Amino acid sequence: MRSDSEMPFFFGANGGVFGMYHAPAMPARRAVLMCPPLGQDLIRCHRLYRQLAQALASQGLAVLRFDYHGTGDSAGASADVDWVRCVEDAVLAADELRKRAGVERVVAFGARLGGSVALAAAGRARFSEVIAWDPVLDGADYVDALDAMQAALREDAERFNSPRTHADVAEQWLGFDIGEGLRRQLSSLMVSGVDVPTLVLDSTSATPGAQWERIVTSRGRVAPISPPTPWNDLRRLEAAILSQPLIQAVTGRLKETA
Repeated sequence: MRSDSEMPFFFGANGGVFGMYHAPAMPARRAVLMCPPLGQDLIRCHRLYRQLAQALASQGLAVLRFDYHGTGDSAGASADVDWVRCVEDAVLAADELRKRAGVERVVAFGARLGGSVALAAAGRARFSEVIAWDPVLDGADYVDALDAMQAALREDAERFNSPRTHADVAEQWLGFDIGEGLRRQLSSLMVSGVDVPTLVLDSTSATPGAQWERIVTSRGRVAPISPPTPWNDLRRLEAAILSQPLIQAVTGRLKETA
């Protein structure tokens, strides 16, 4: 059930971008833009994103969740999703959040490719900080992982009585249509650090690793989150991604920097 503080609306060119604004009970001093991931990660993180938004609003922050063009309740089809458009939508959403909340300082949060979008948009969106949860840094590795999961899914005897044909699952990643343009864009994606404070929340292993070094500058840090998140576990593909430690880490961070 939606609370009175949650307001759905459309914005952007021709009103094509869907947003859900979480208003705090008091005038906000800061705001948080929640950049979603894509595909199956988006579906699995939906409940957690809402829980986190509600927790942040209860702390007095204005929060905006939104869907990129071609995803969720925004205009467009999943085969039309474009990486550049996703980054542009994040910049647009940041400006919309500033207008609605009446604040200048906007922190971006994103999981997986949502974290990558937040980092890519940071300069143009004028984020005061980026909090990225297991962001995708090497797009080629990400594409390879999704291709491997898609191939395994095609032959999953627990889901299908017989293997599906290649034609049945061509141009798909785990039930979502994938355009050749987005595949090329992600295959060449290499995410770099940004000149804003950055917190990487790492739930890919028990301890933070060297994989984050190129995006964590002198203005950033890495914090581990346990237990590891099963992003690529085919056995848990339909299970929601829920993490109370993640919510505690984000809300705690924003209390520290209030």
